[in-house]
Amino acid sequence: MRHGRSSDAIDRRSFLAAAGSAAGAAMLAPAILAQDKSGLAEPIVGSGAHSYRCRHDWAALPPGHAFGNTHGVAVDAAGNVYIKHTVHASAAHDEAICVFDPTGRFVRAFGAEYKGGAHGLLLAREPDGEFLYLADCQRGVVAKTDLLGNEVYRLRCPLDSGLYGGQQEYKPTNVAMVPHPAPGEAAHPLAGHFFVADGYGKSWIHRYDPQGTYLGSFGGPGKERGQVLCPHGIFIDPRHGEPRIVVADRSNRRLQYFSLDGRHQGFVTDELRAPCHFDTRGSLLLVPDLEARVTLLDADDTLVVHLGDGENYALRDKPREQFVPGKFIAPHSACFDAHDDIFVVEWVEVGRVTKLERIA
Repeated sequence: MRHGRSSDAIDRRSFLAAAGSAAGAAMLAPAILAQDKSGLAEPIVGSGAHSYRCRHDWAALPPGHAFGNTHGVAVDAAGNVYIKHTVHASAAHDEAICVFDPTGRFVRAFGAEYKGGAHGLLLAREPDGEFLYLADCQRGVVAKTDLLGNEVYRLRCPLDSGLYGGQQEYKPTNVAMVPHPAPGEAAHPLAGHFFVADGYGKSWIHRYDPQGTYLGSFGGPGKERGQVLCPHGIFIDPRHGEPRIVVADRSNRRLQYFSLDGRHQGFVTDELRAPCHFDTRGSLLLVPDLEARVTLLDADDTLVVHLGDGENYALRDKPREQFVPGKFIAPHSACFDAHDDIFVVEWVEVGRVTKLERIA
């Protein structure tokens, strides 16, 4: 995977010294709670109406399963949480997708065929049920499955586009879908059409109809309007009436908006470091940022709050005991649940799933 280190990231020694100083001042800082009986602190992150109790390692894995880099997260209509990860070398089981109930209890696992290449995860509610769209950047495929992992179809490199010299050049990272309507709502003409971001390949975005037929491409590598460089995340933003595509244009350190037919509509550059992906809730846009924080933007894409702003990368391959409570290392994906809580998964070698429980 291609993740660069930020020029403003501090080195590990400086960070740990700073963390030690912060710990010494914790008794004076209302944002850090006293330890509970387990000895694990649950800090408060955020502020005001956007304050959250930070519960690291929320998901309880059974023996034999071990998270690798945790890349994708989604919540189904029943509140079950789906985690996509690369699978740790110590694991006895190879399944790359683990499912947990709303309390964090393990339910099932599947997807051994995605071990090592697990990346984007979209959960889509369609007229005939809920489905997963799984982007595997190592194998160069996007697969549609049901919630048990049974495959509906698999898409490989869109060679018909004329943009690729072969399958090996295609490394899709995430998928976005124009949503189907809720009961009683009118359907958008393009409901069910979906878009695949070739984030680690050639930086094109590909459009498909609901049956998986390739329709066209836009974007392409560059820094100008309409061009992207590592379009790592992609999402359909419904906050302003007509849905539009928002792309985590990560190597350009910005968000870029497109119409559903691929026309450039605008940029967001403030308050971003290395945006990875998205979710929305009401007027809020949720942006996990690989450089150590999770950001909430309002309807005008101005900052609401940064959550868990912490150390960038230096701890991502270190033992769990060196992680700092309340500080993110490398948020890779995040989503809301039905209660306005937030799940965050991180690009760290031992995986980390954090639940941010909103404080009323």
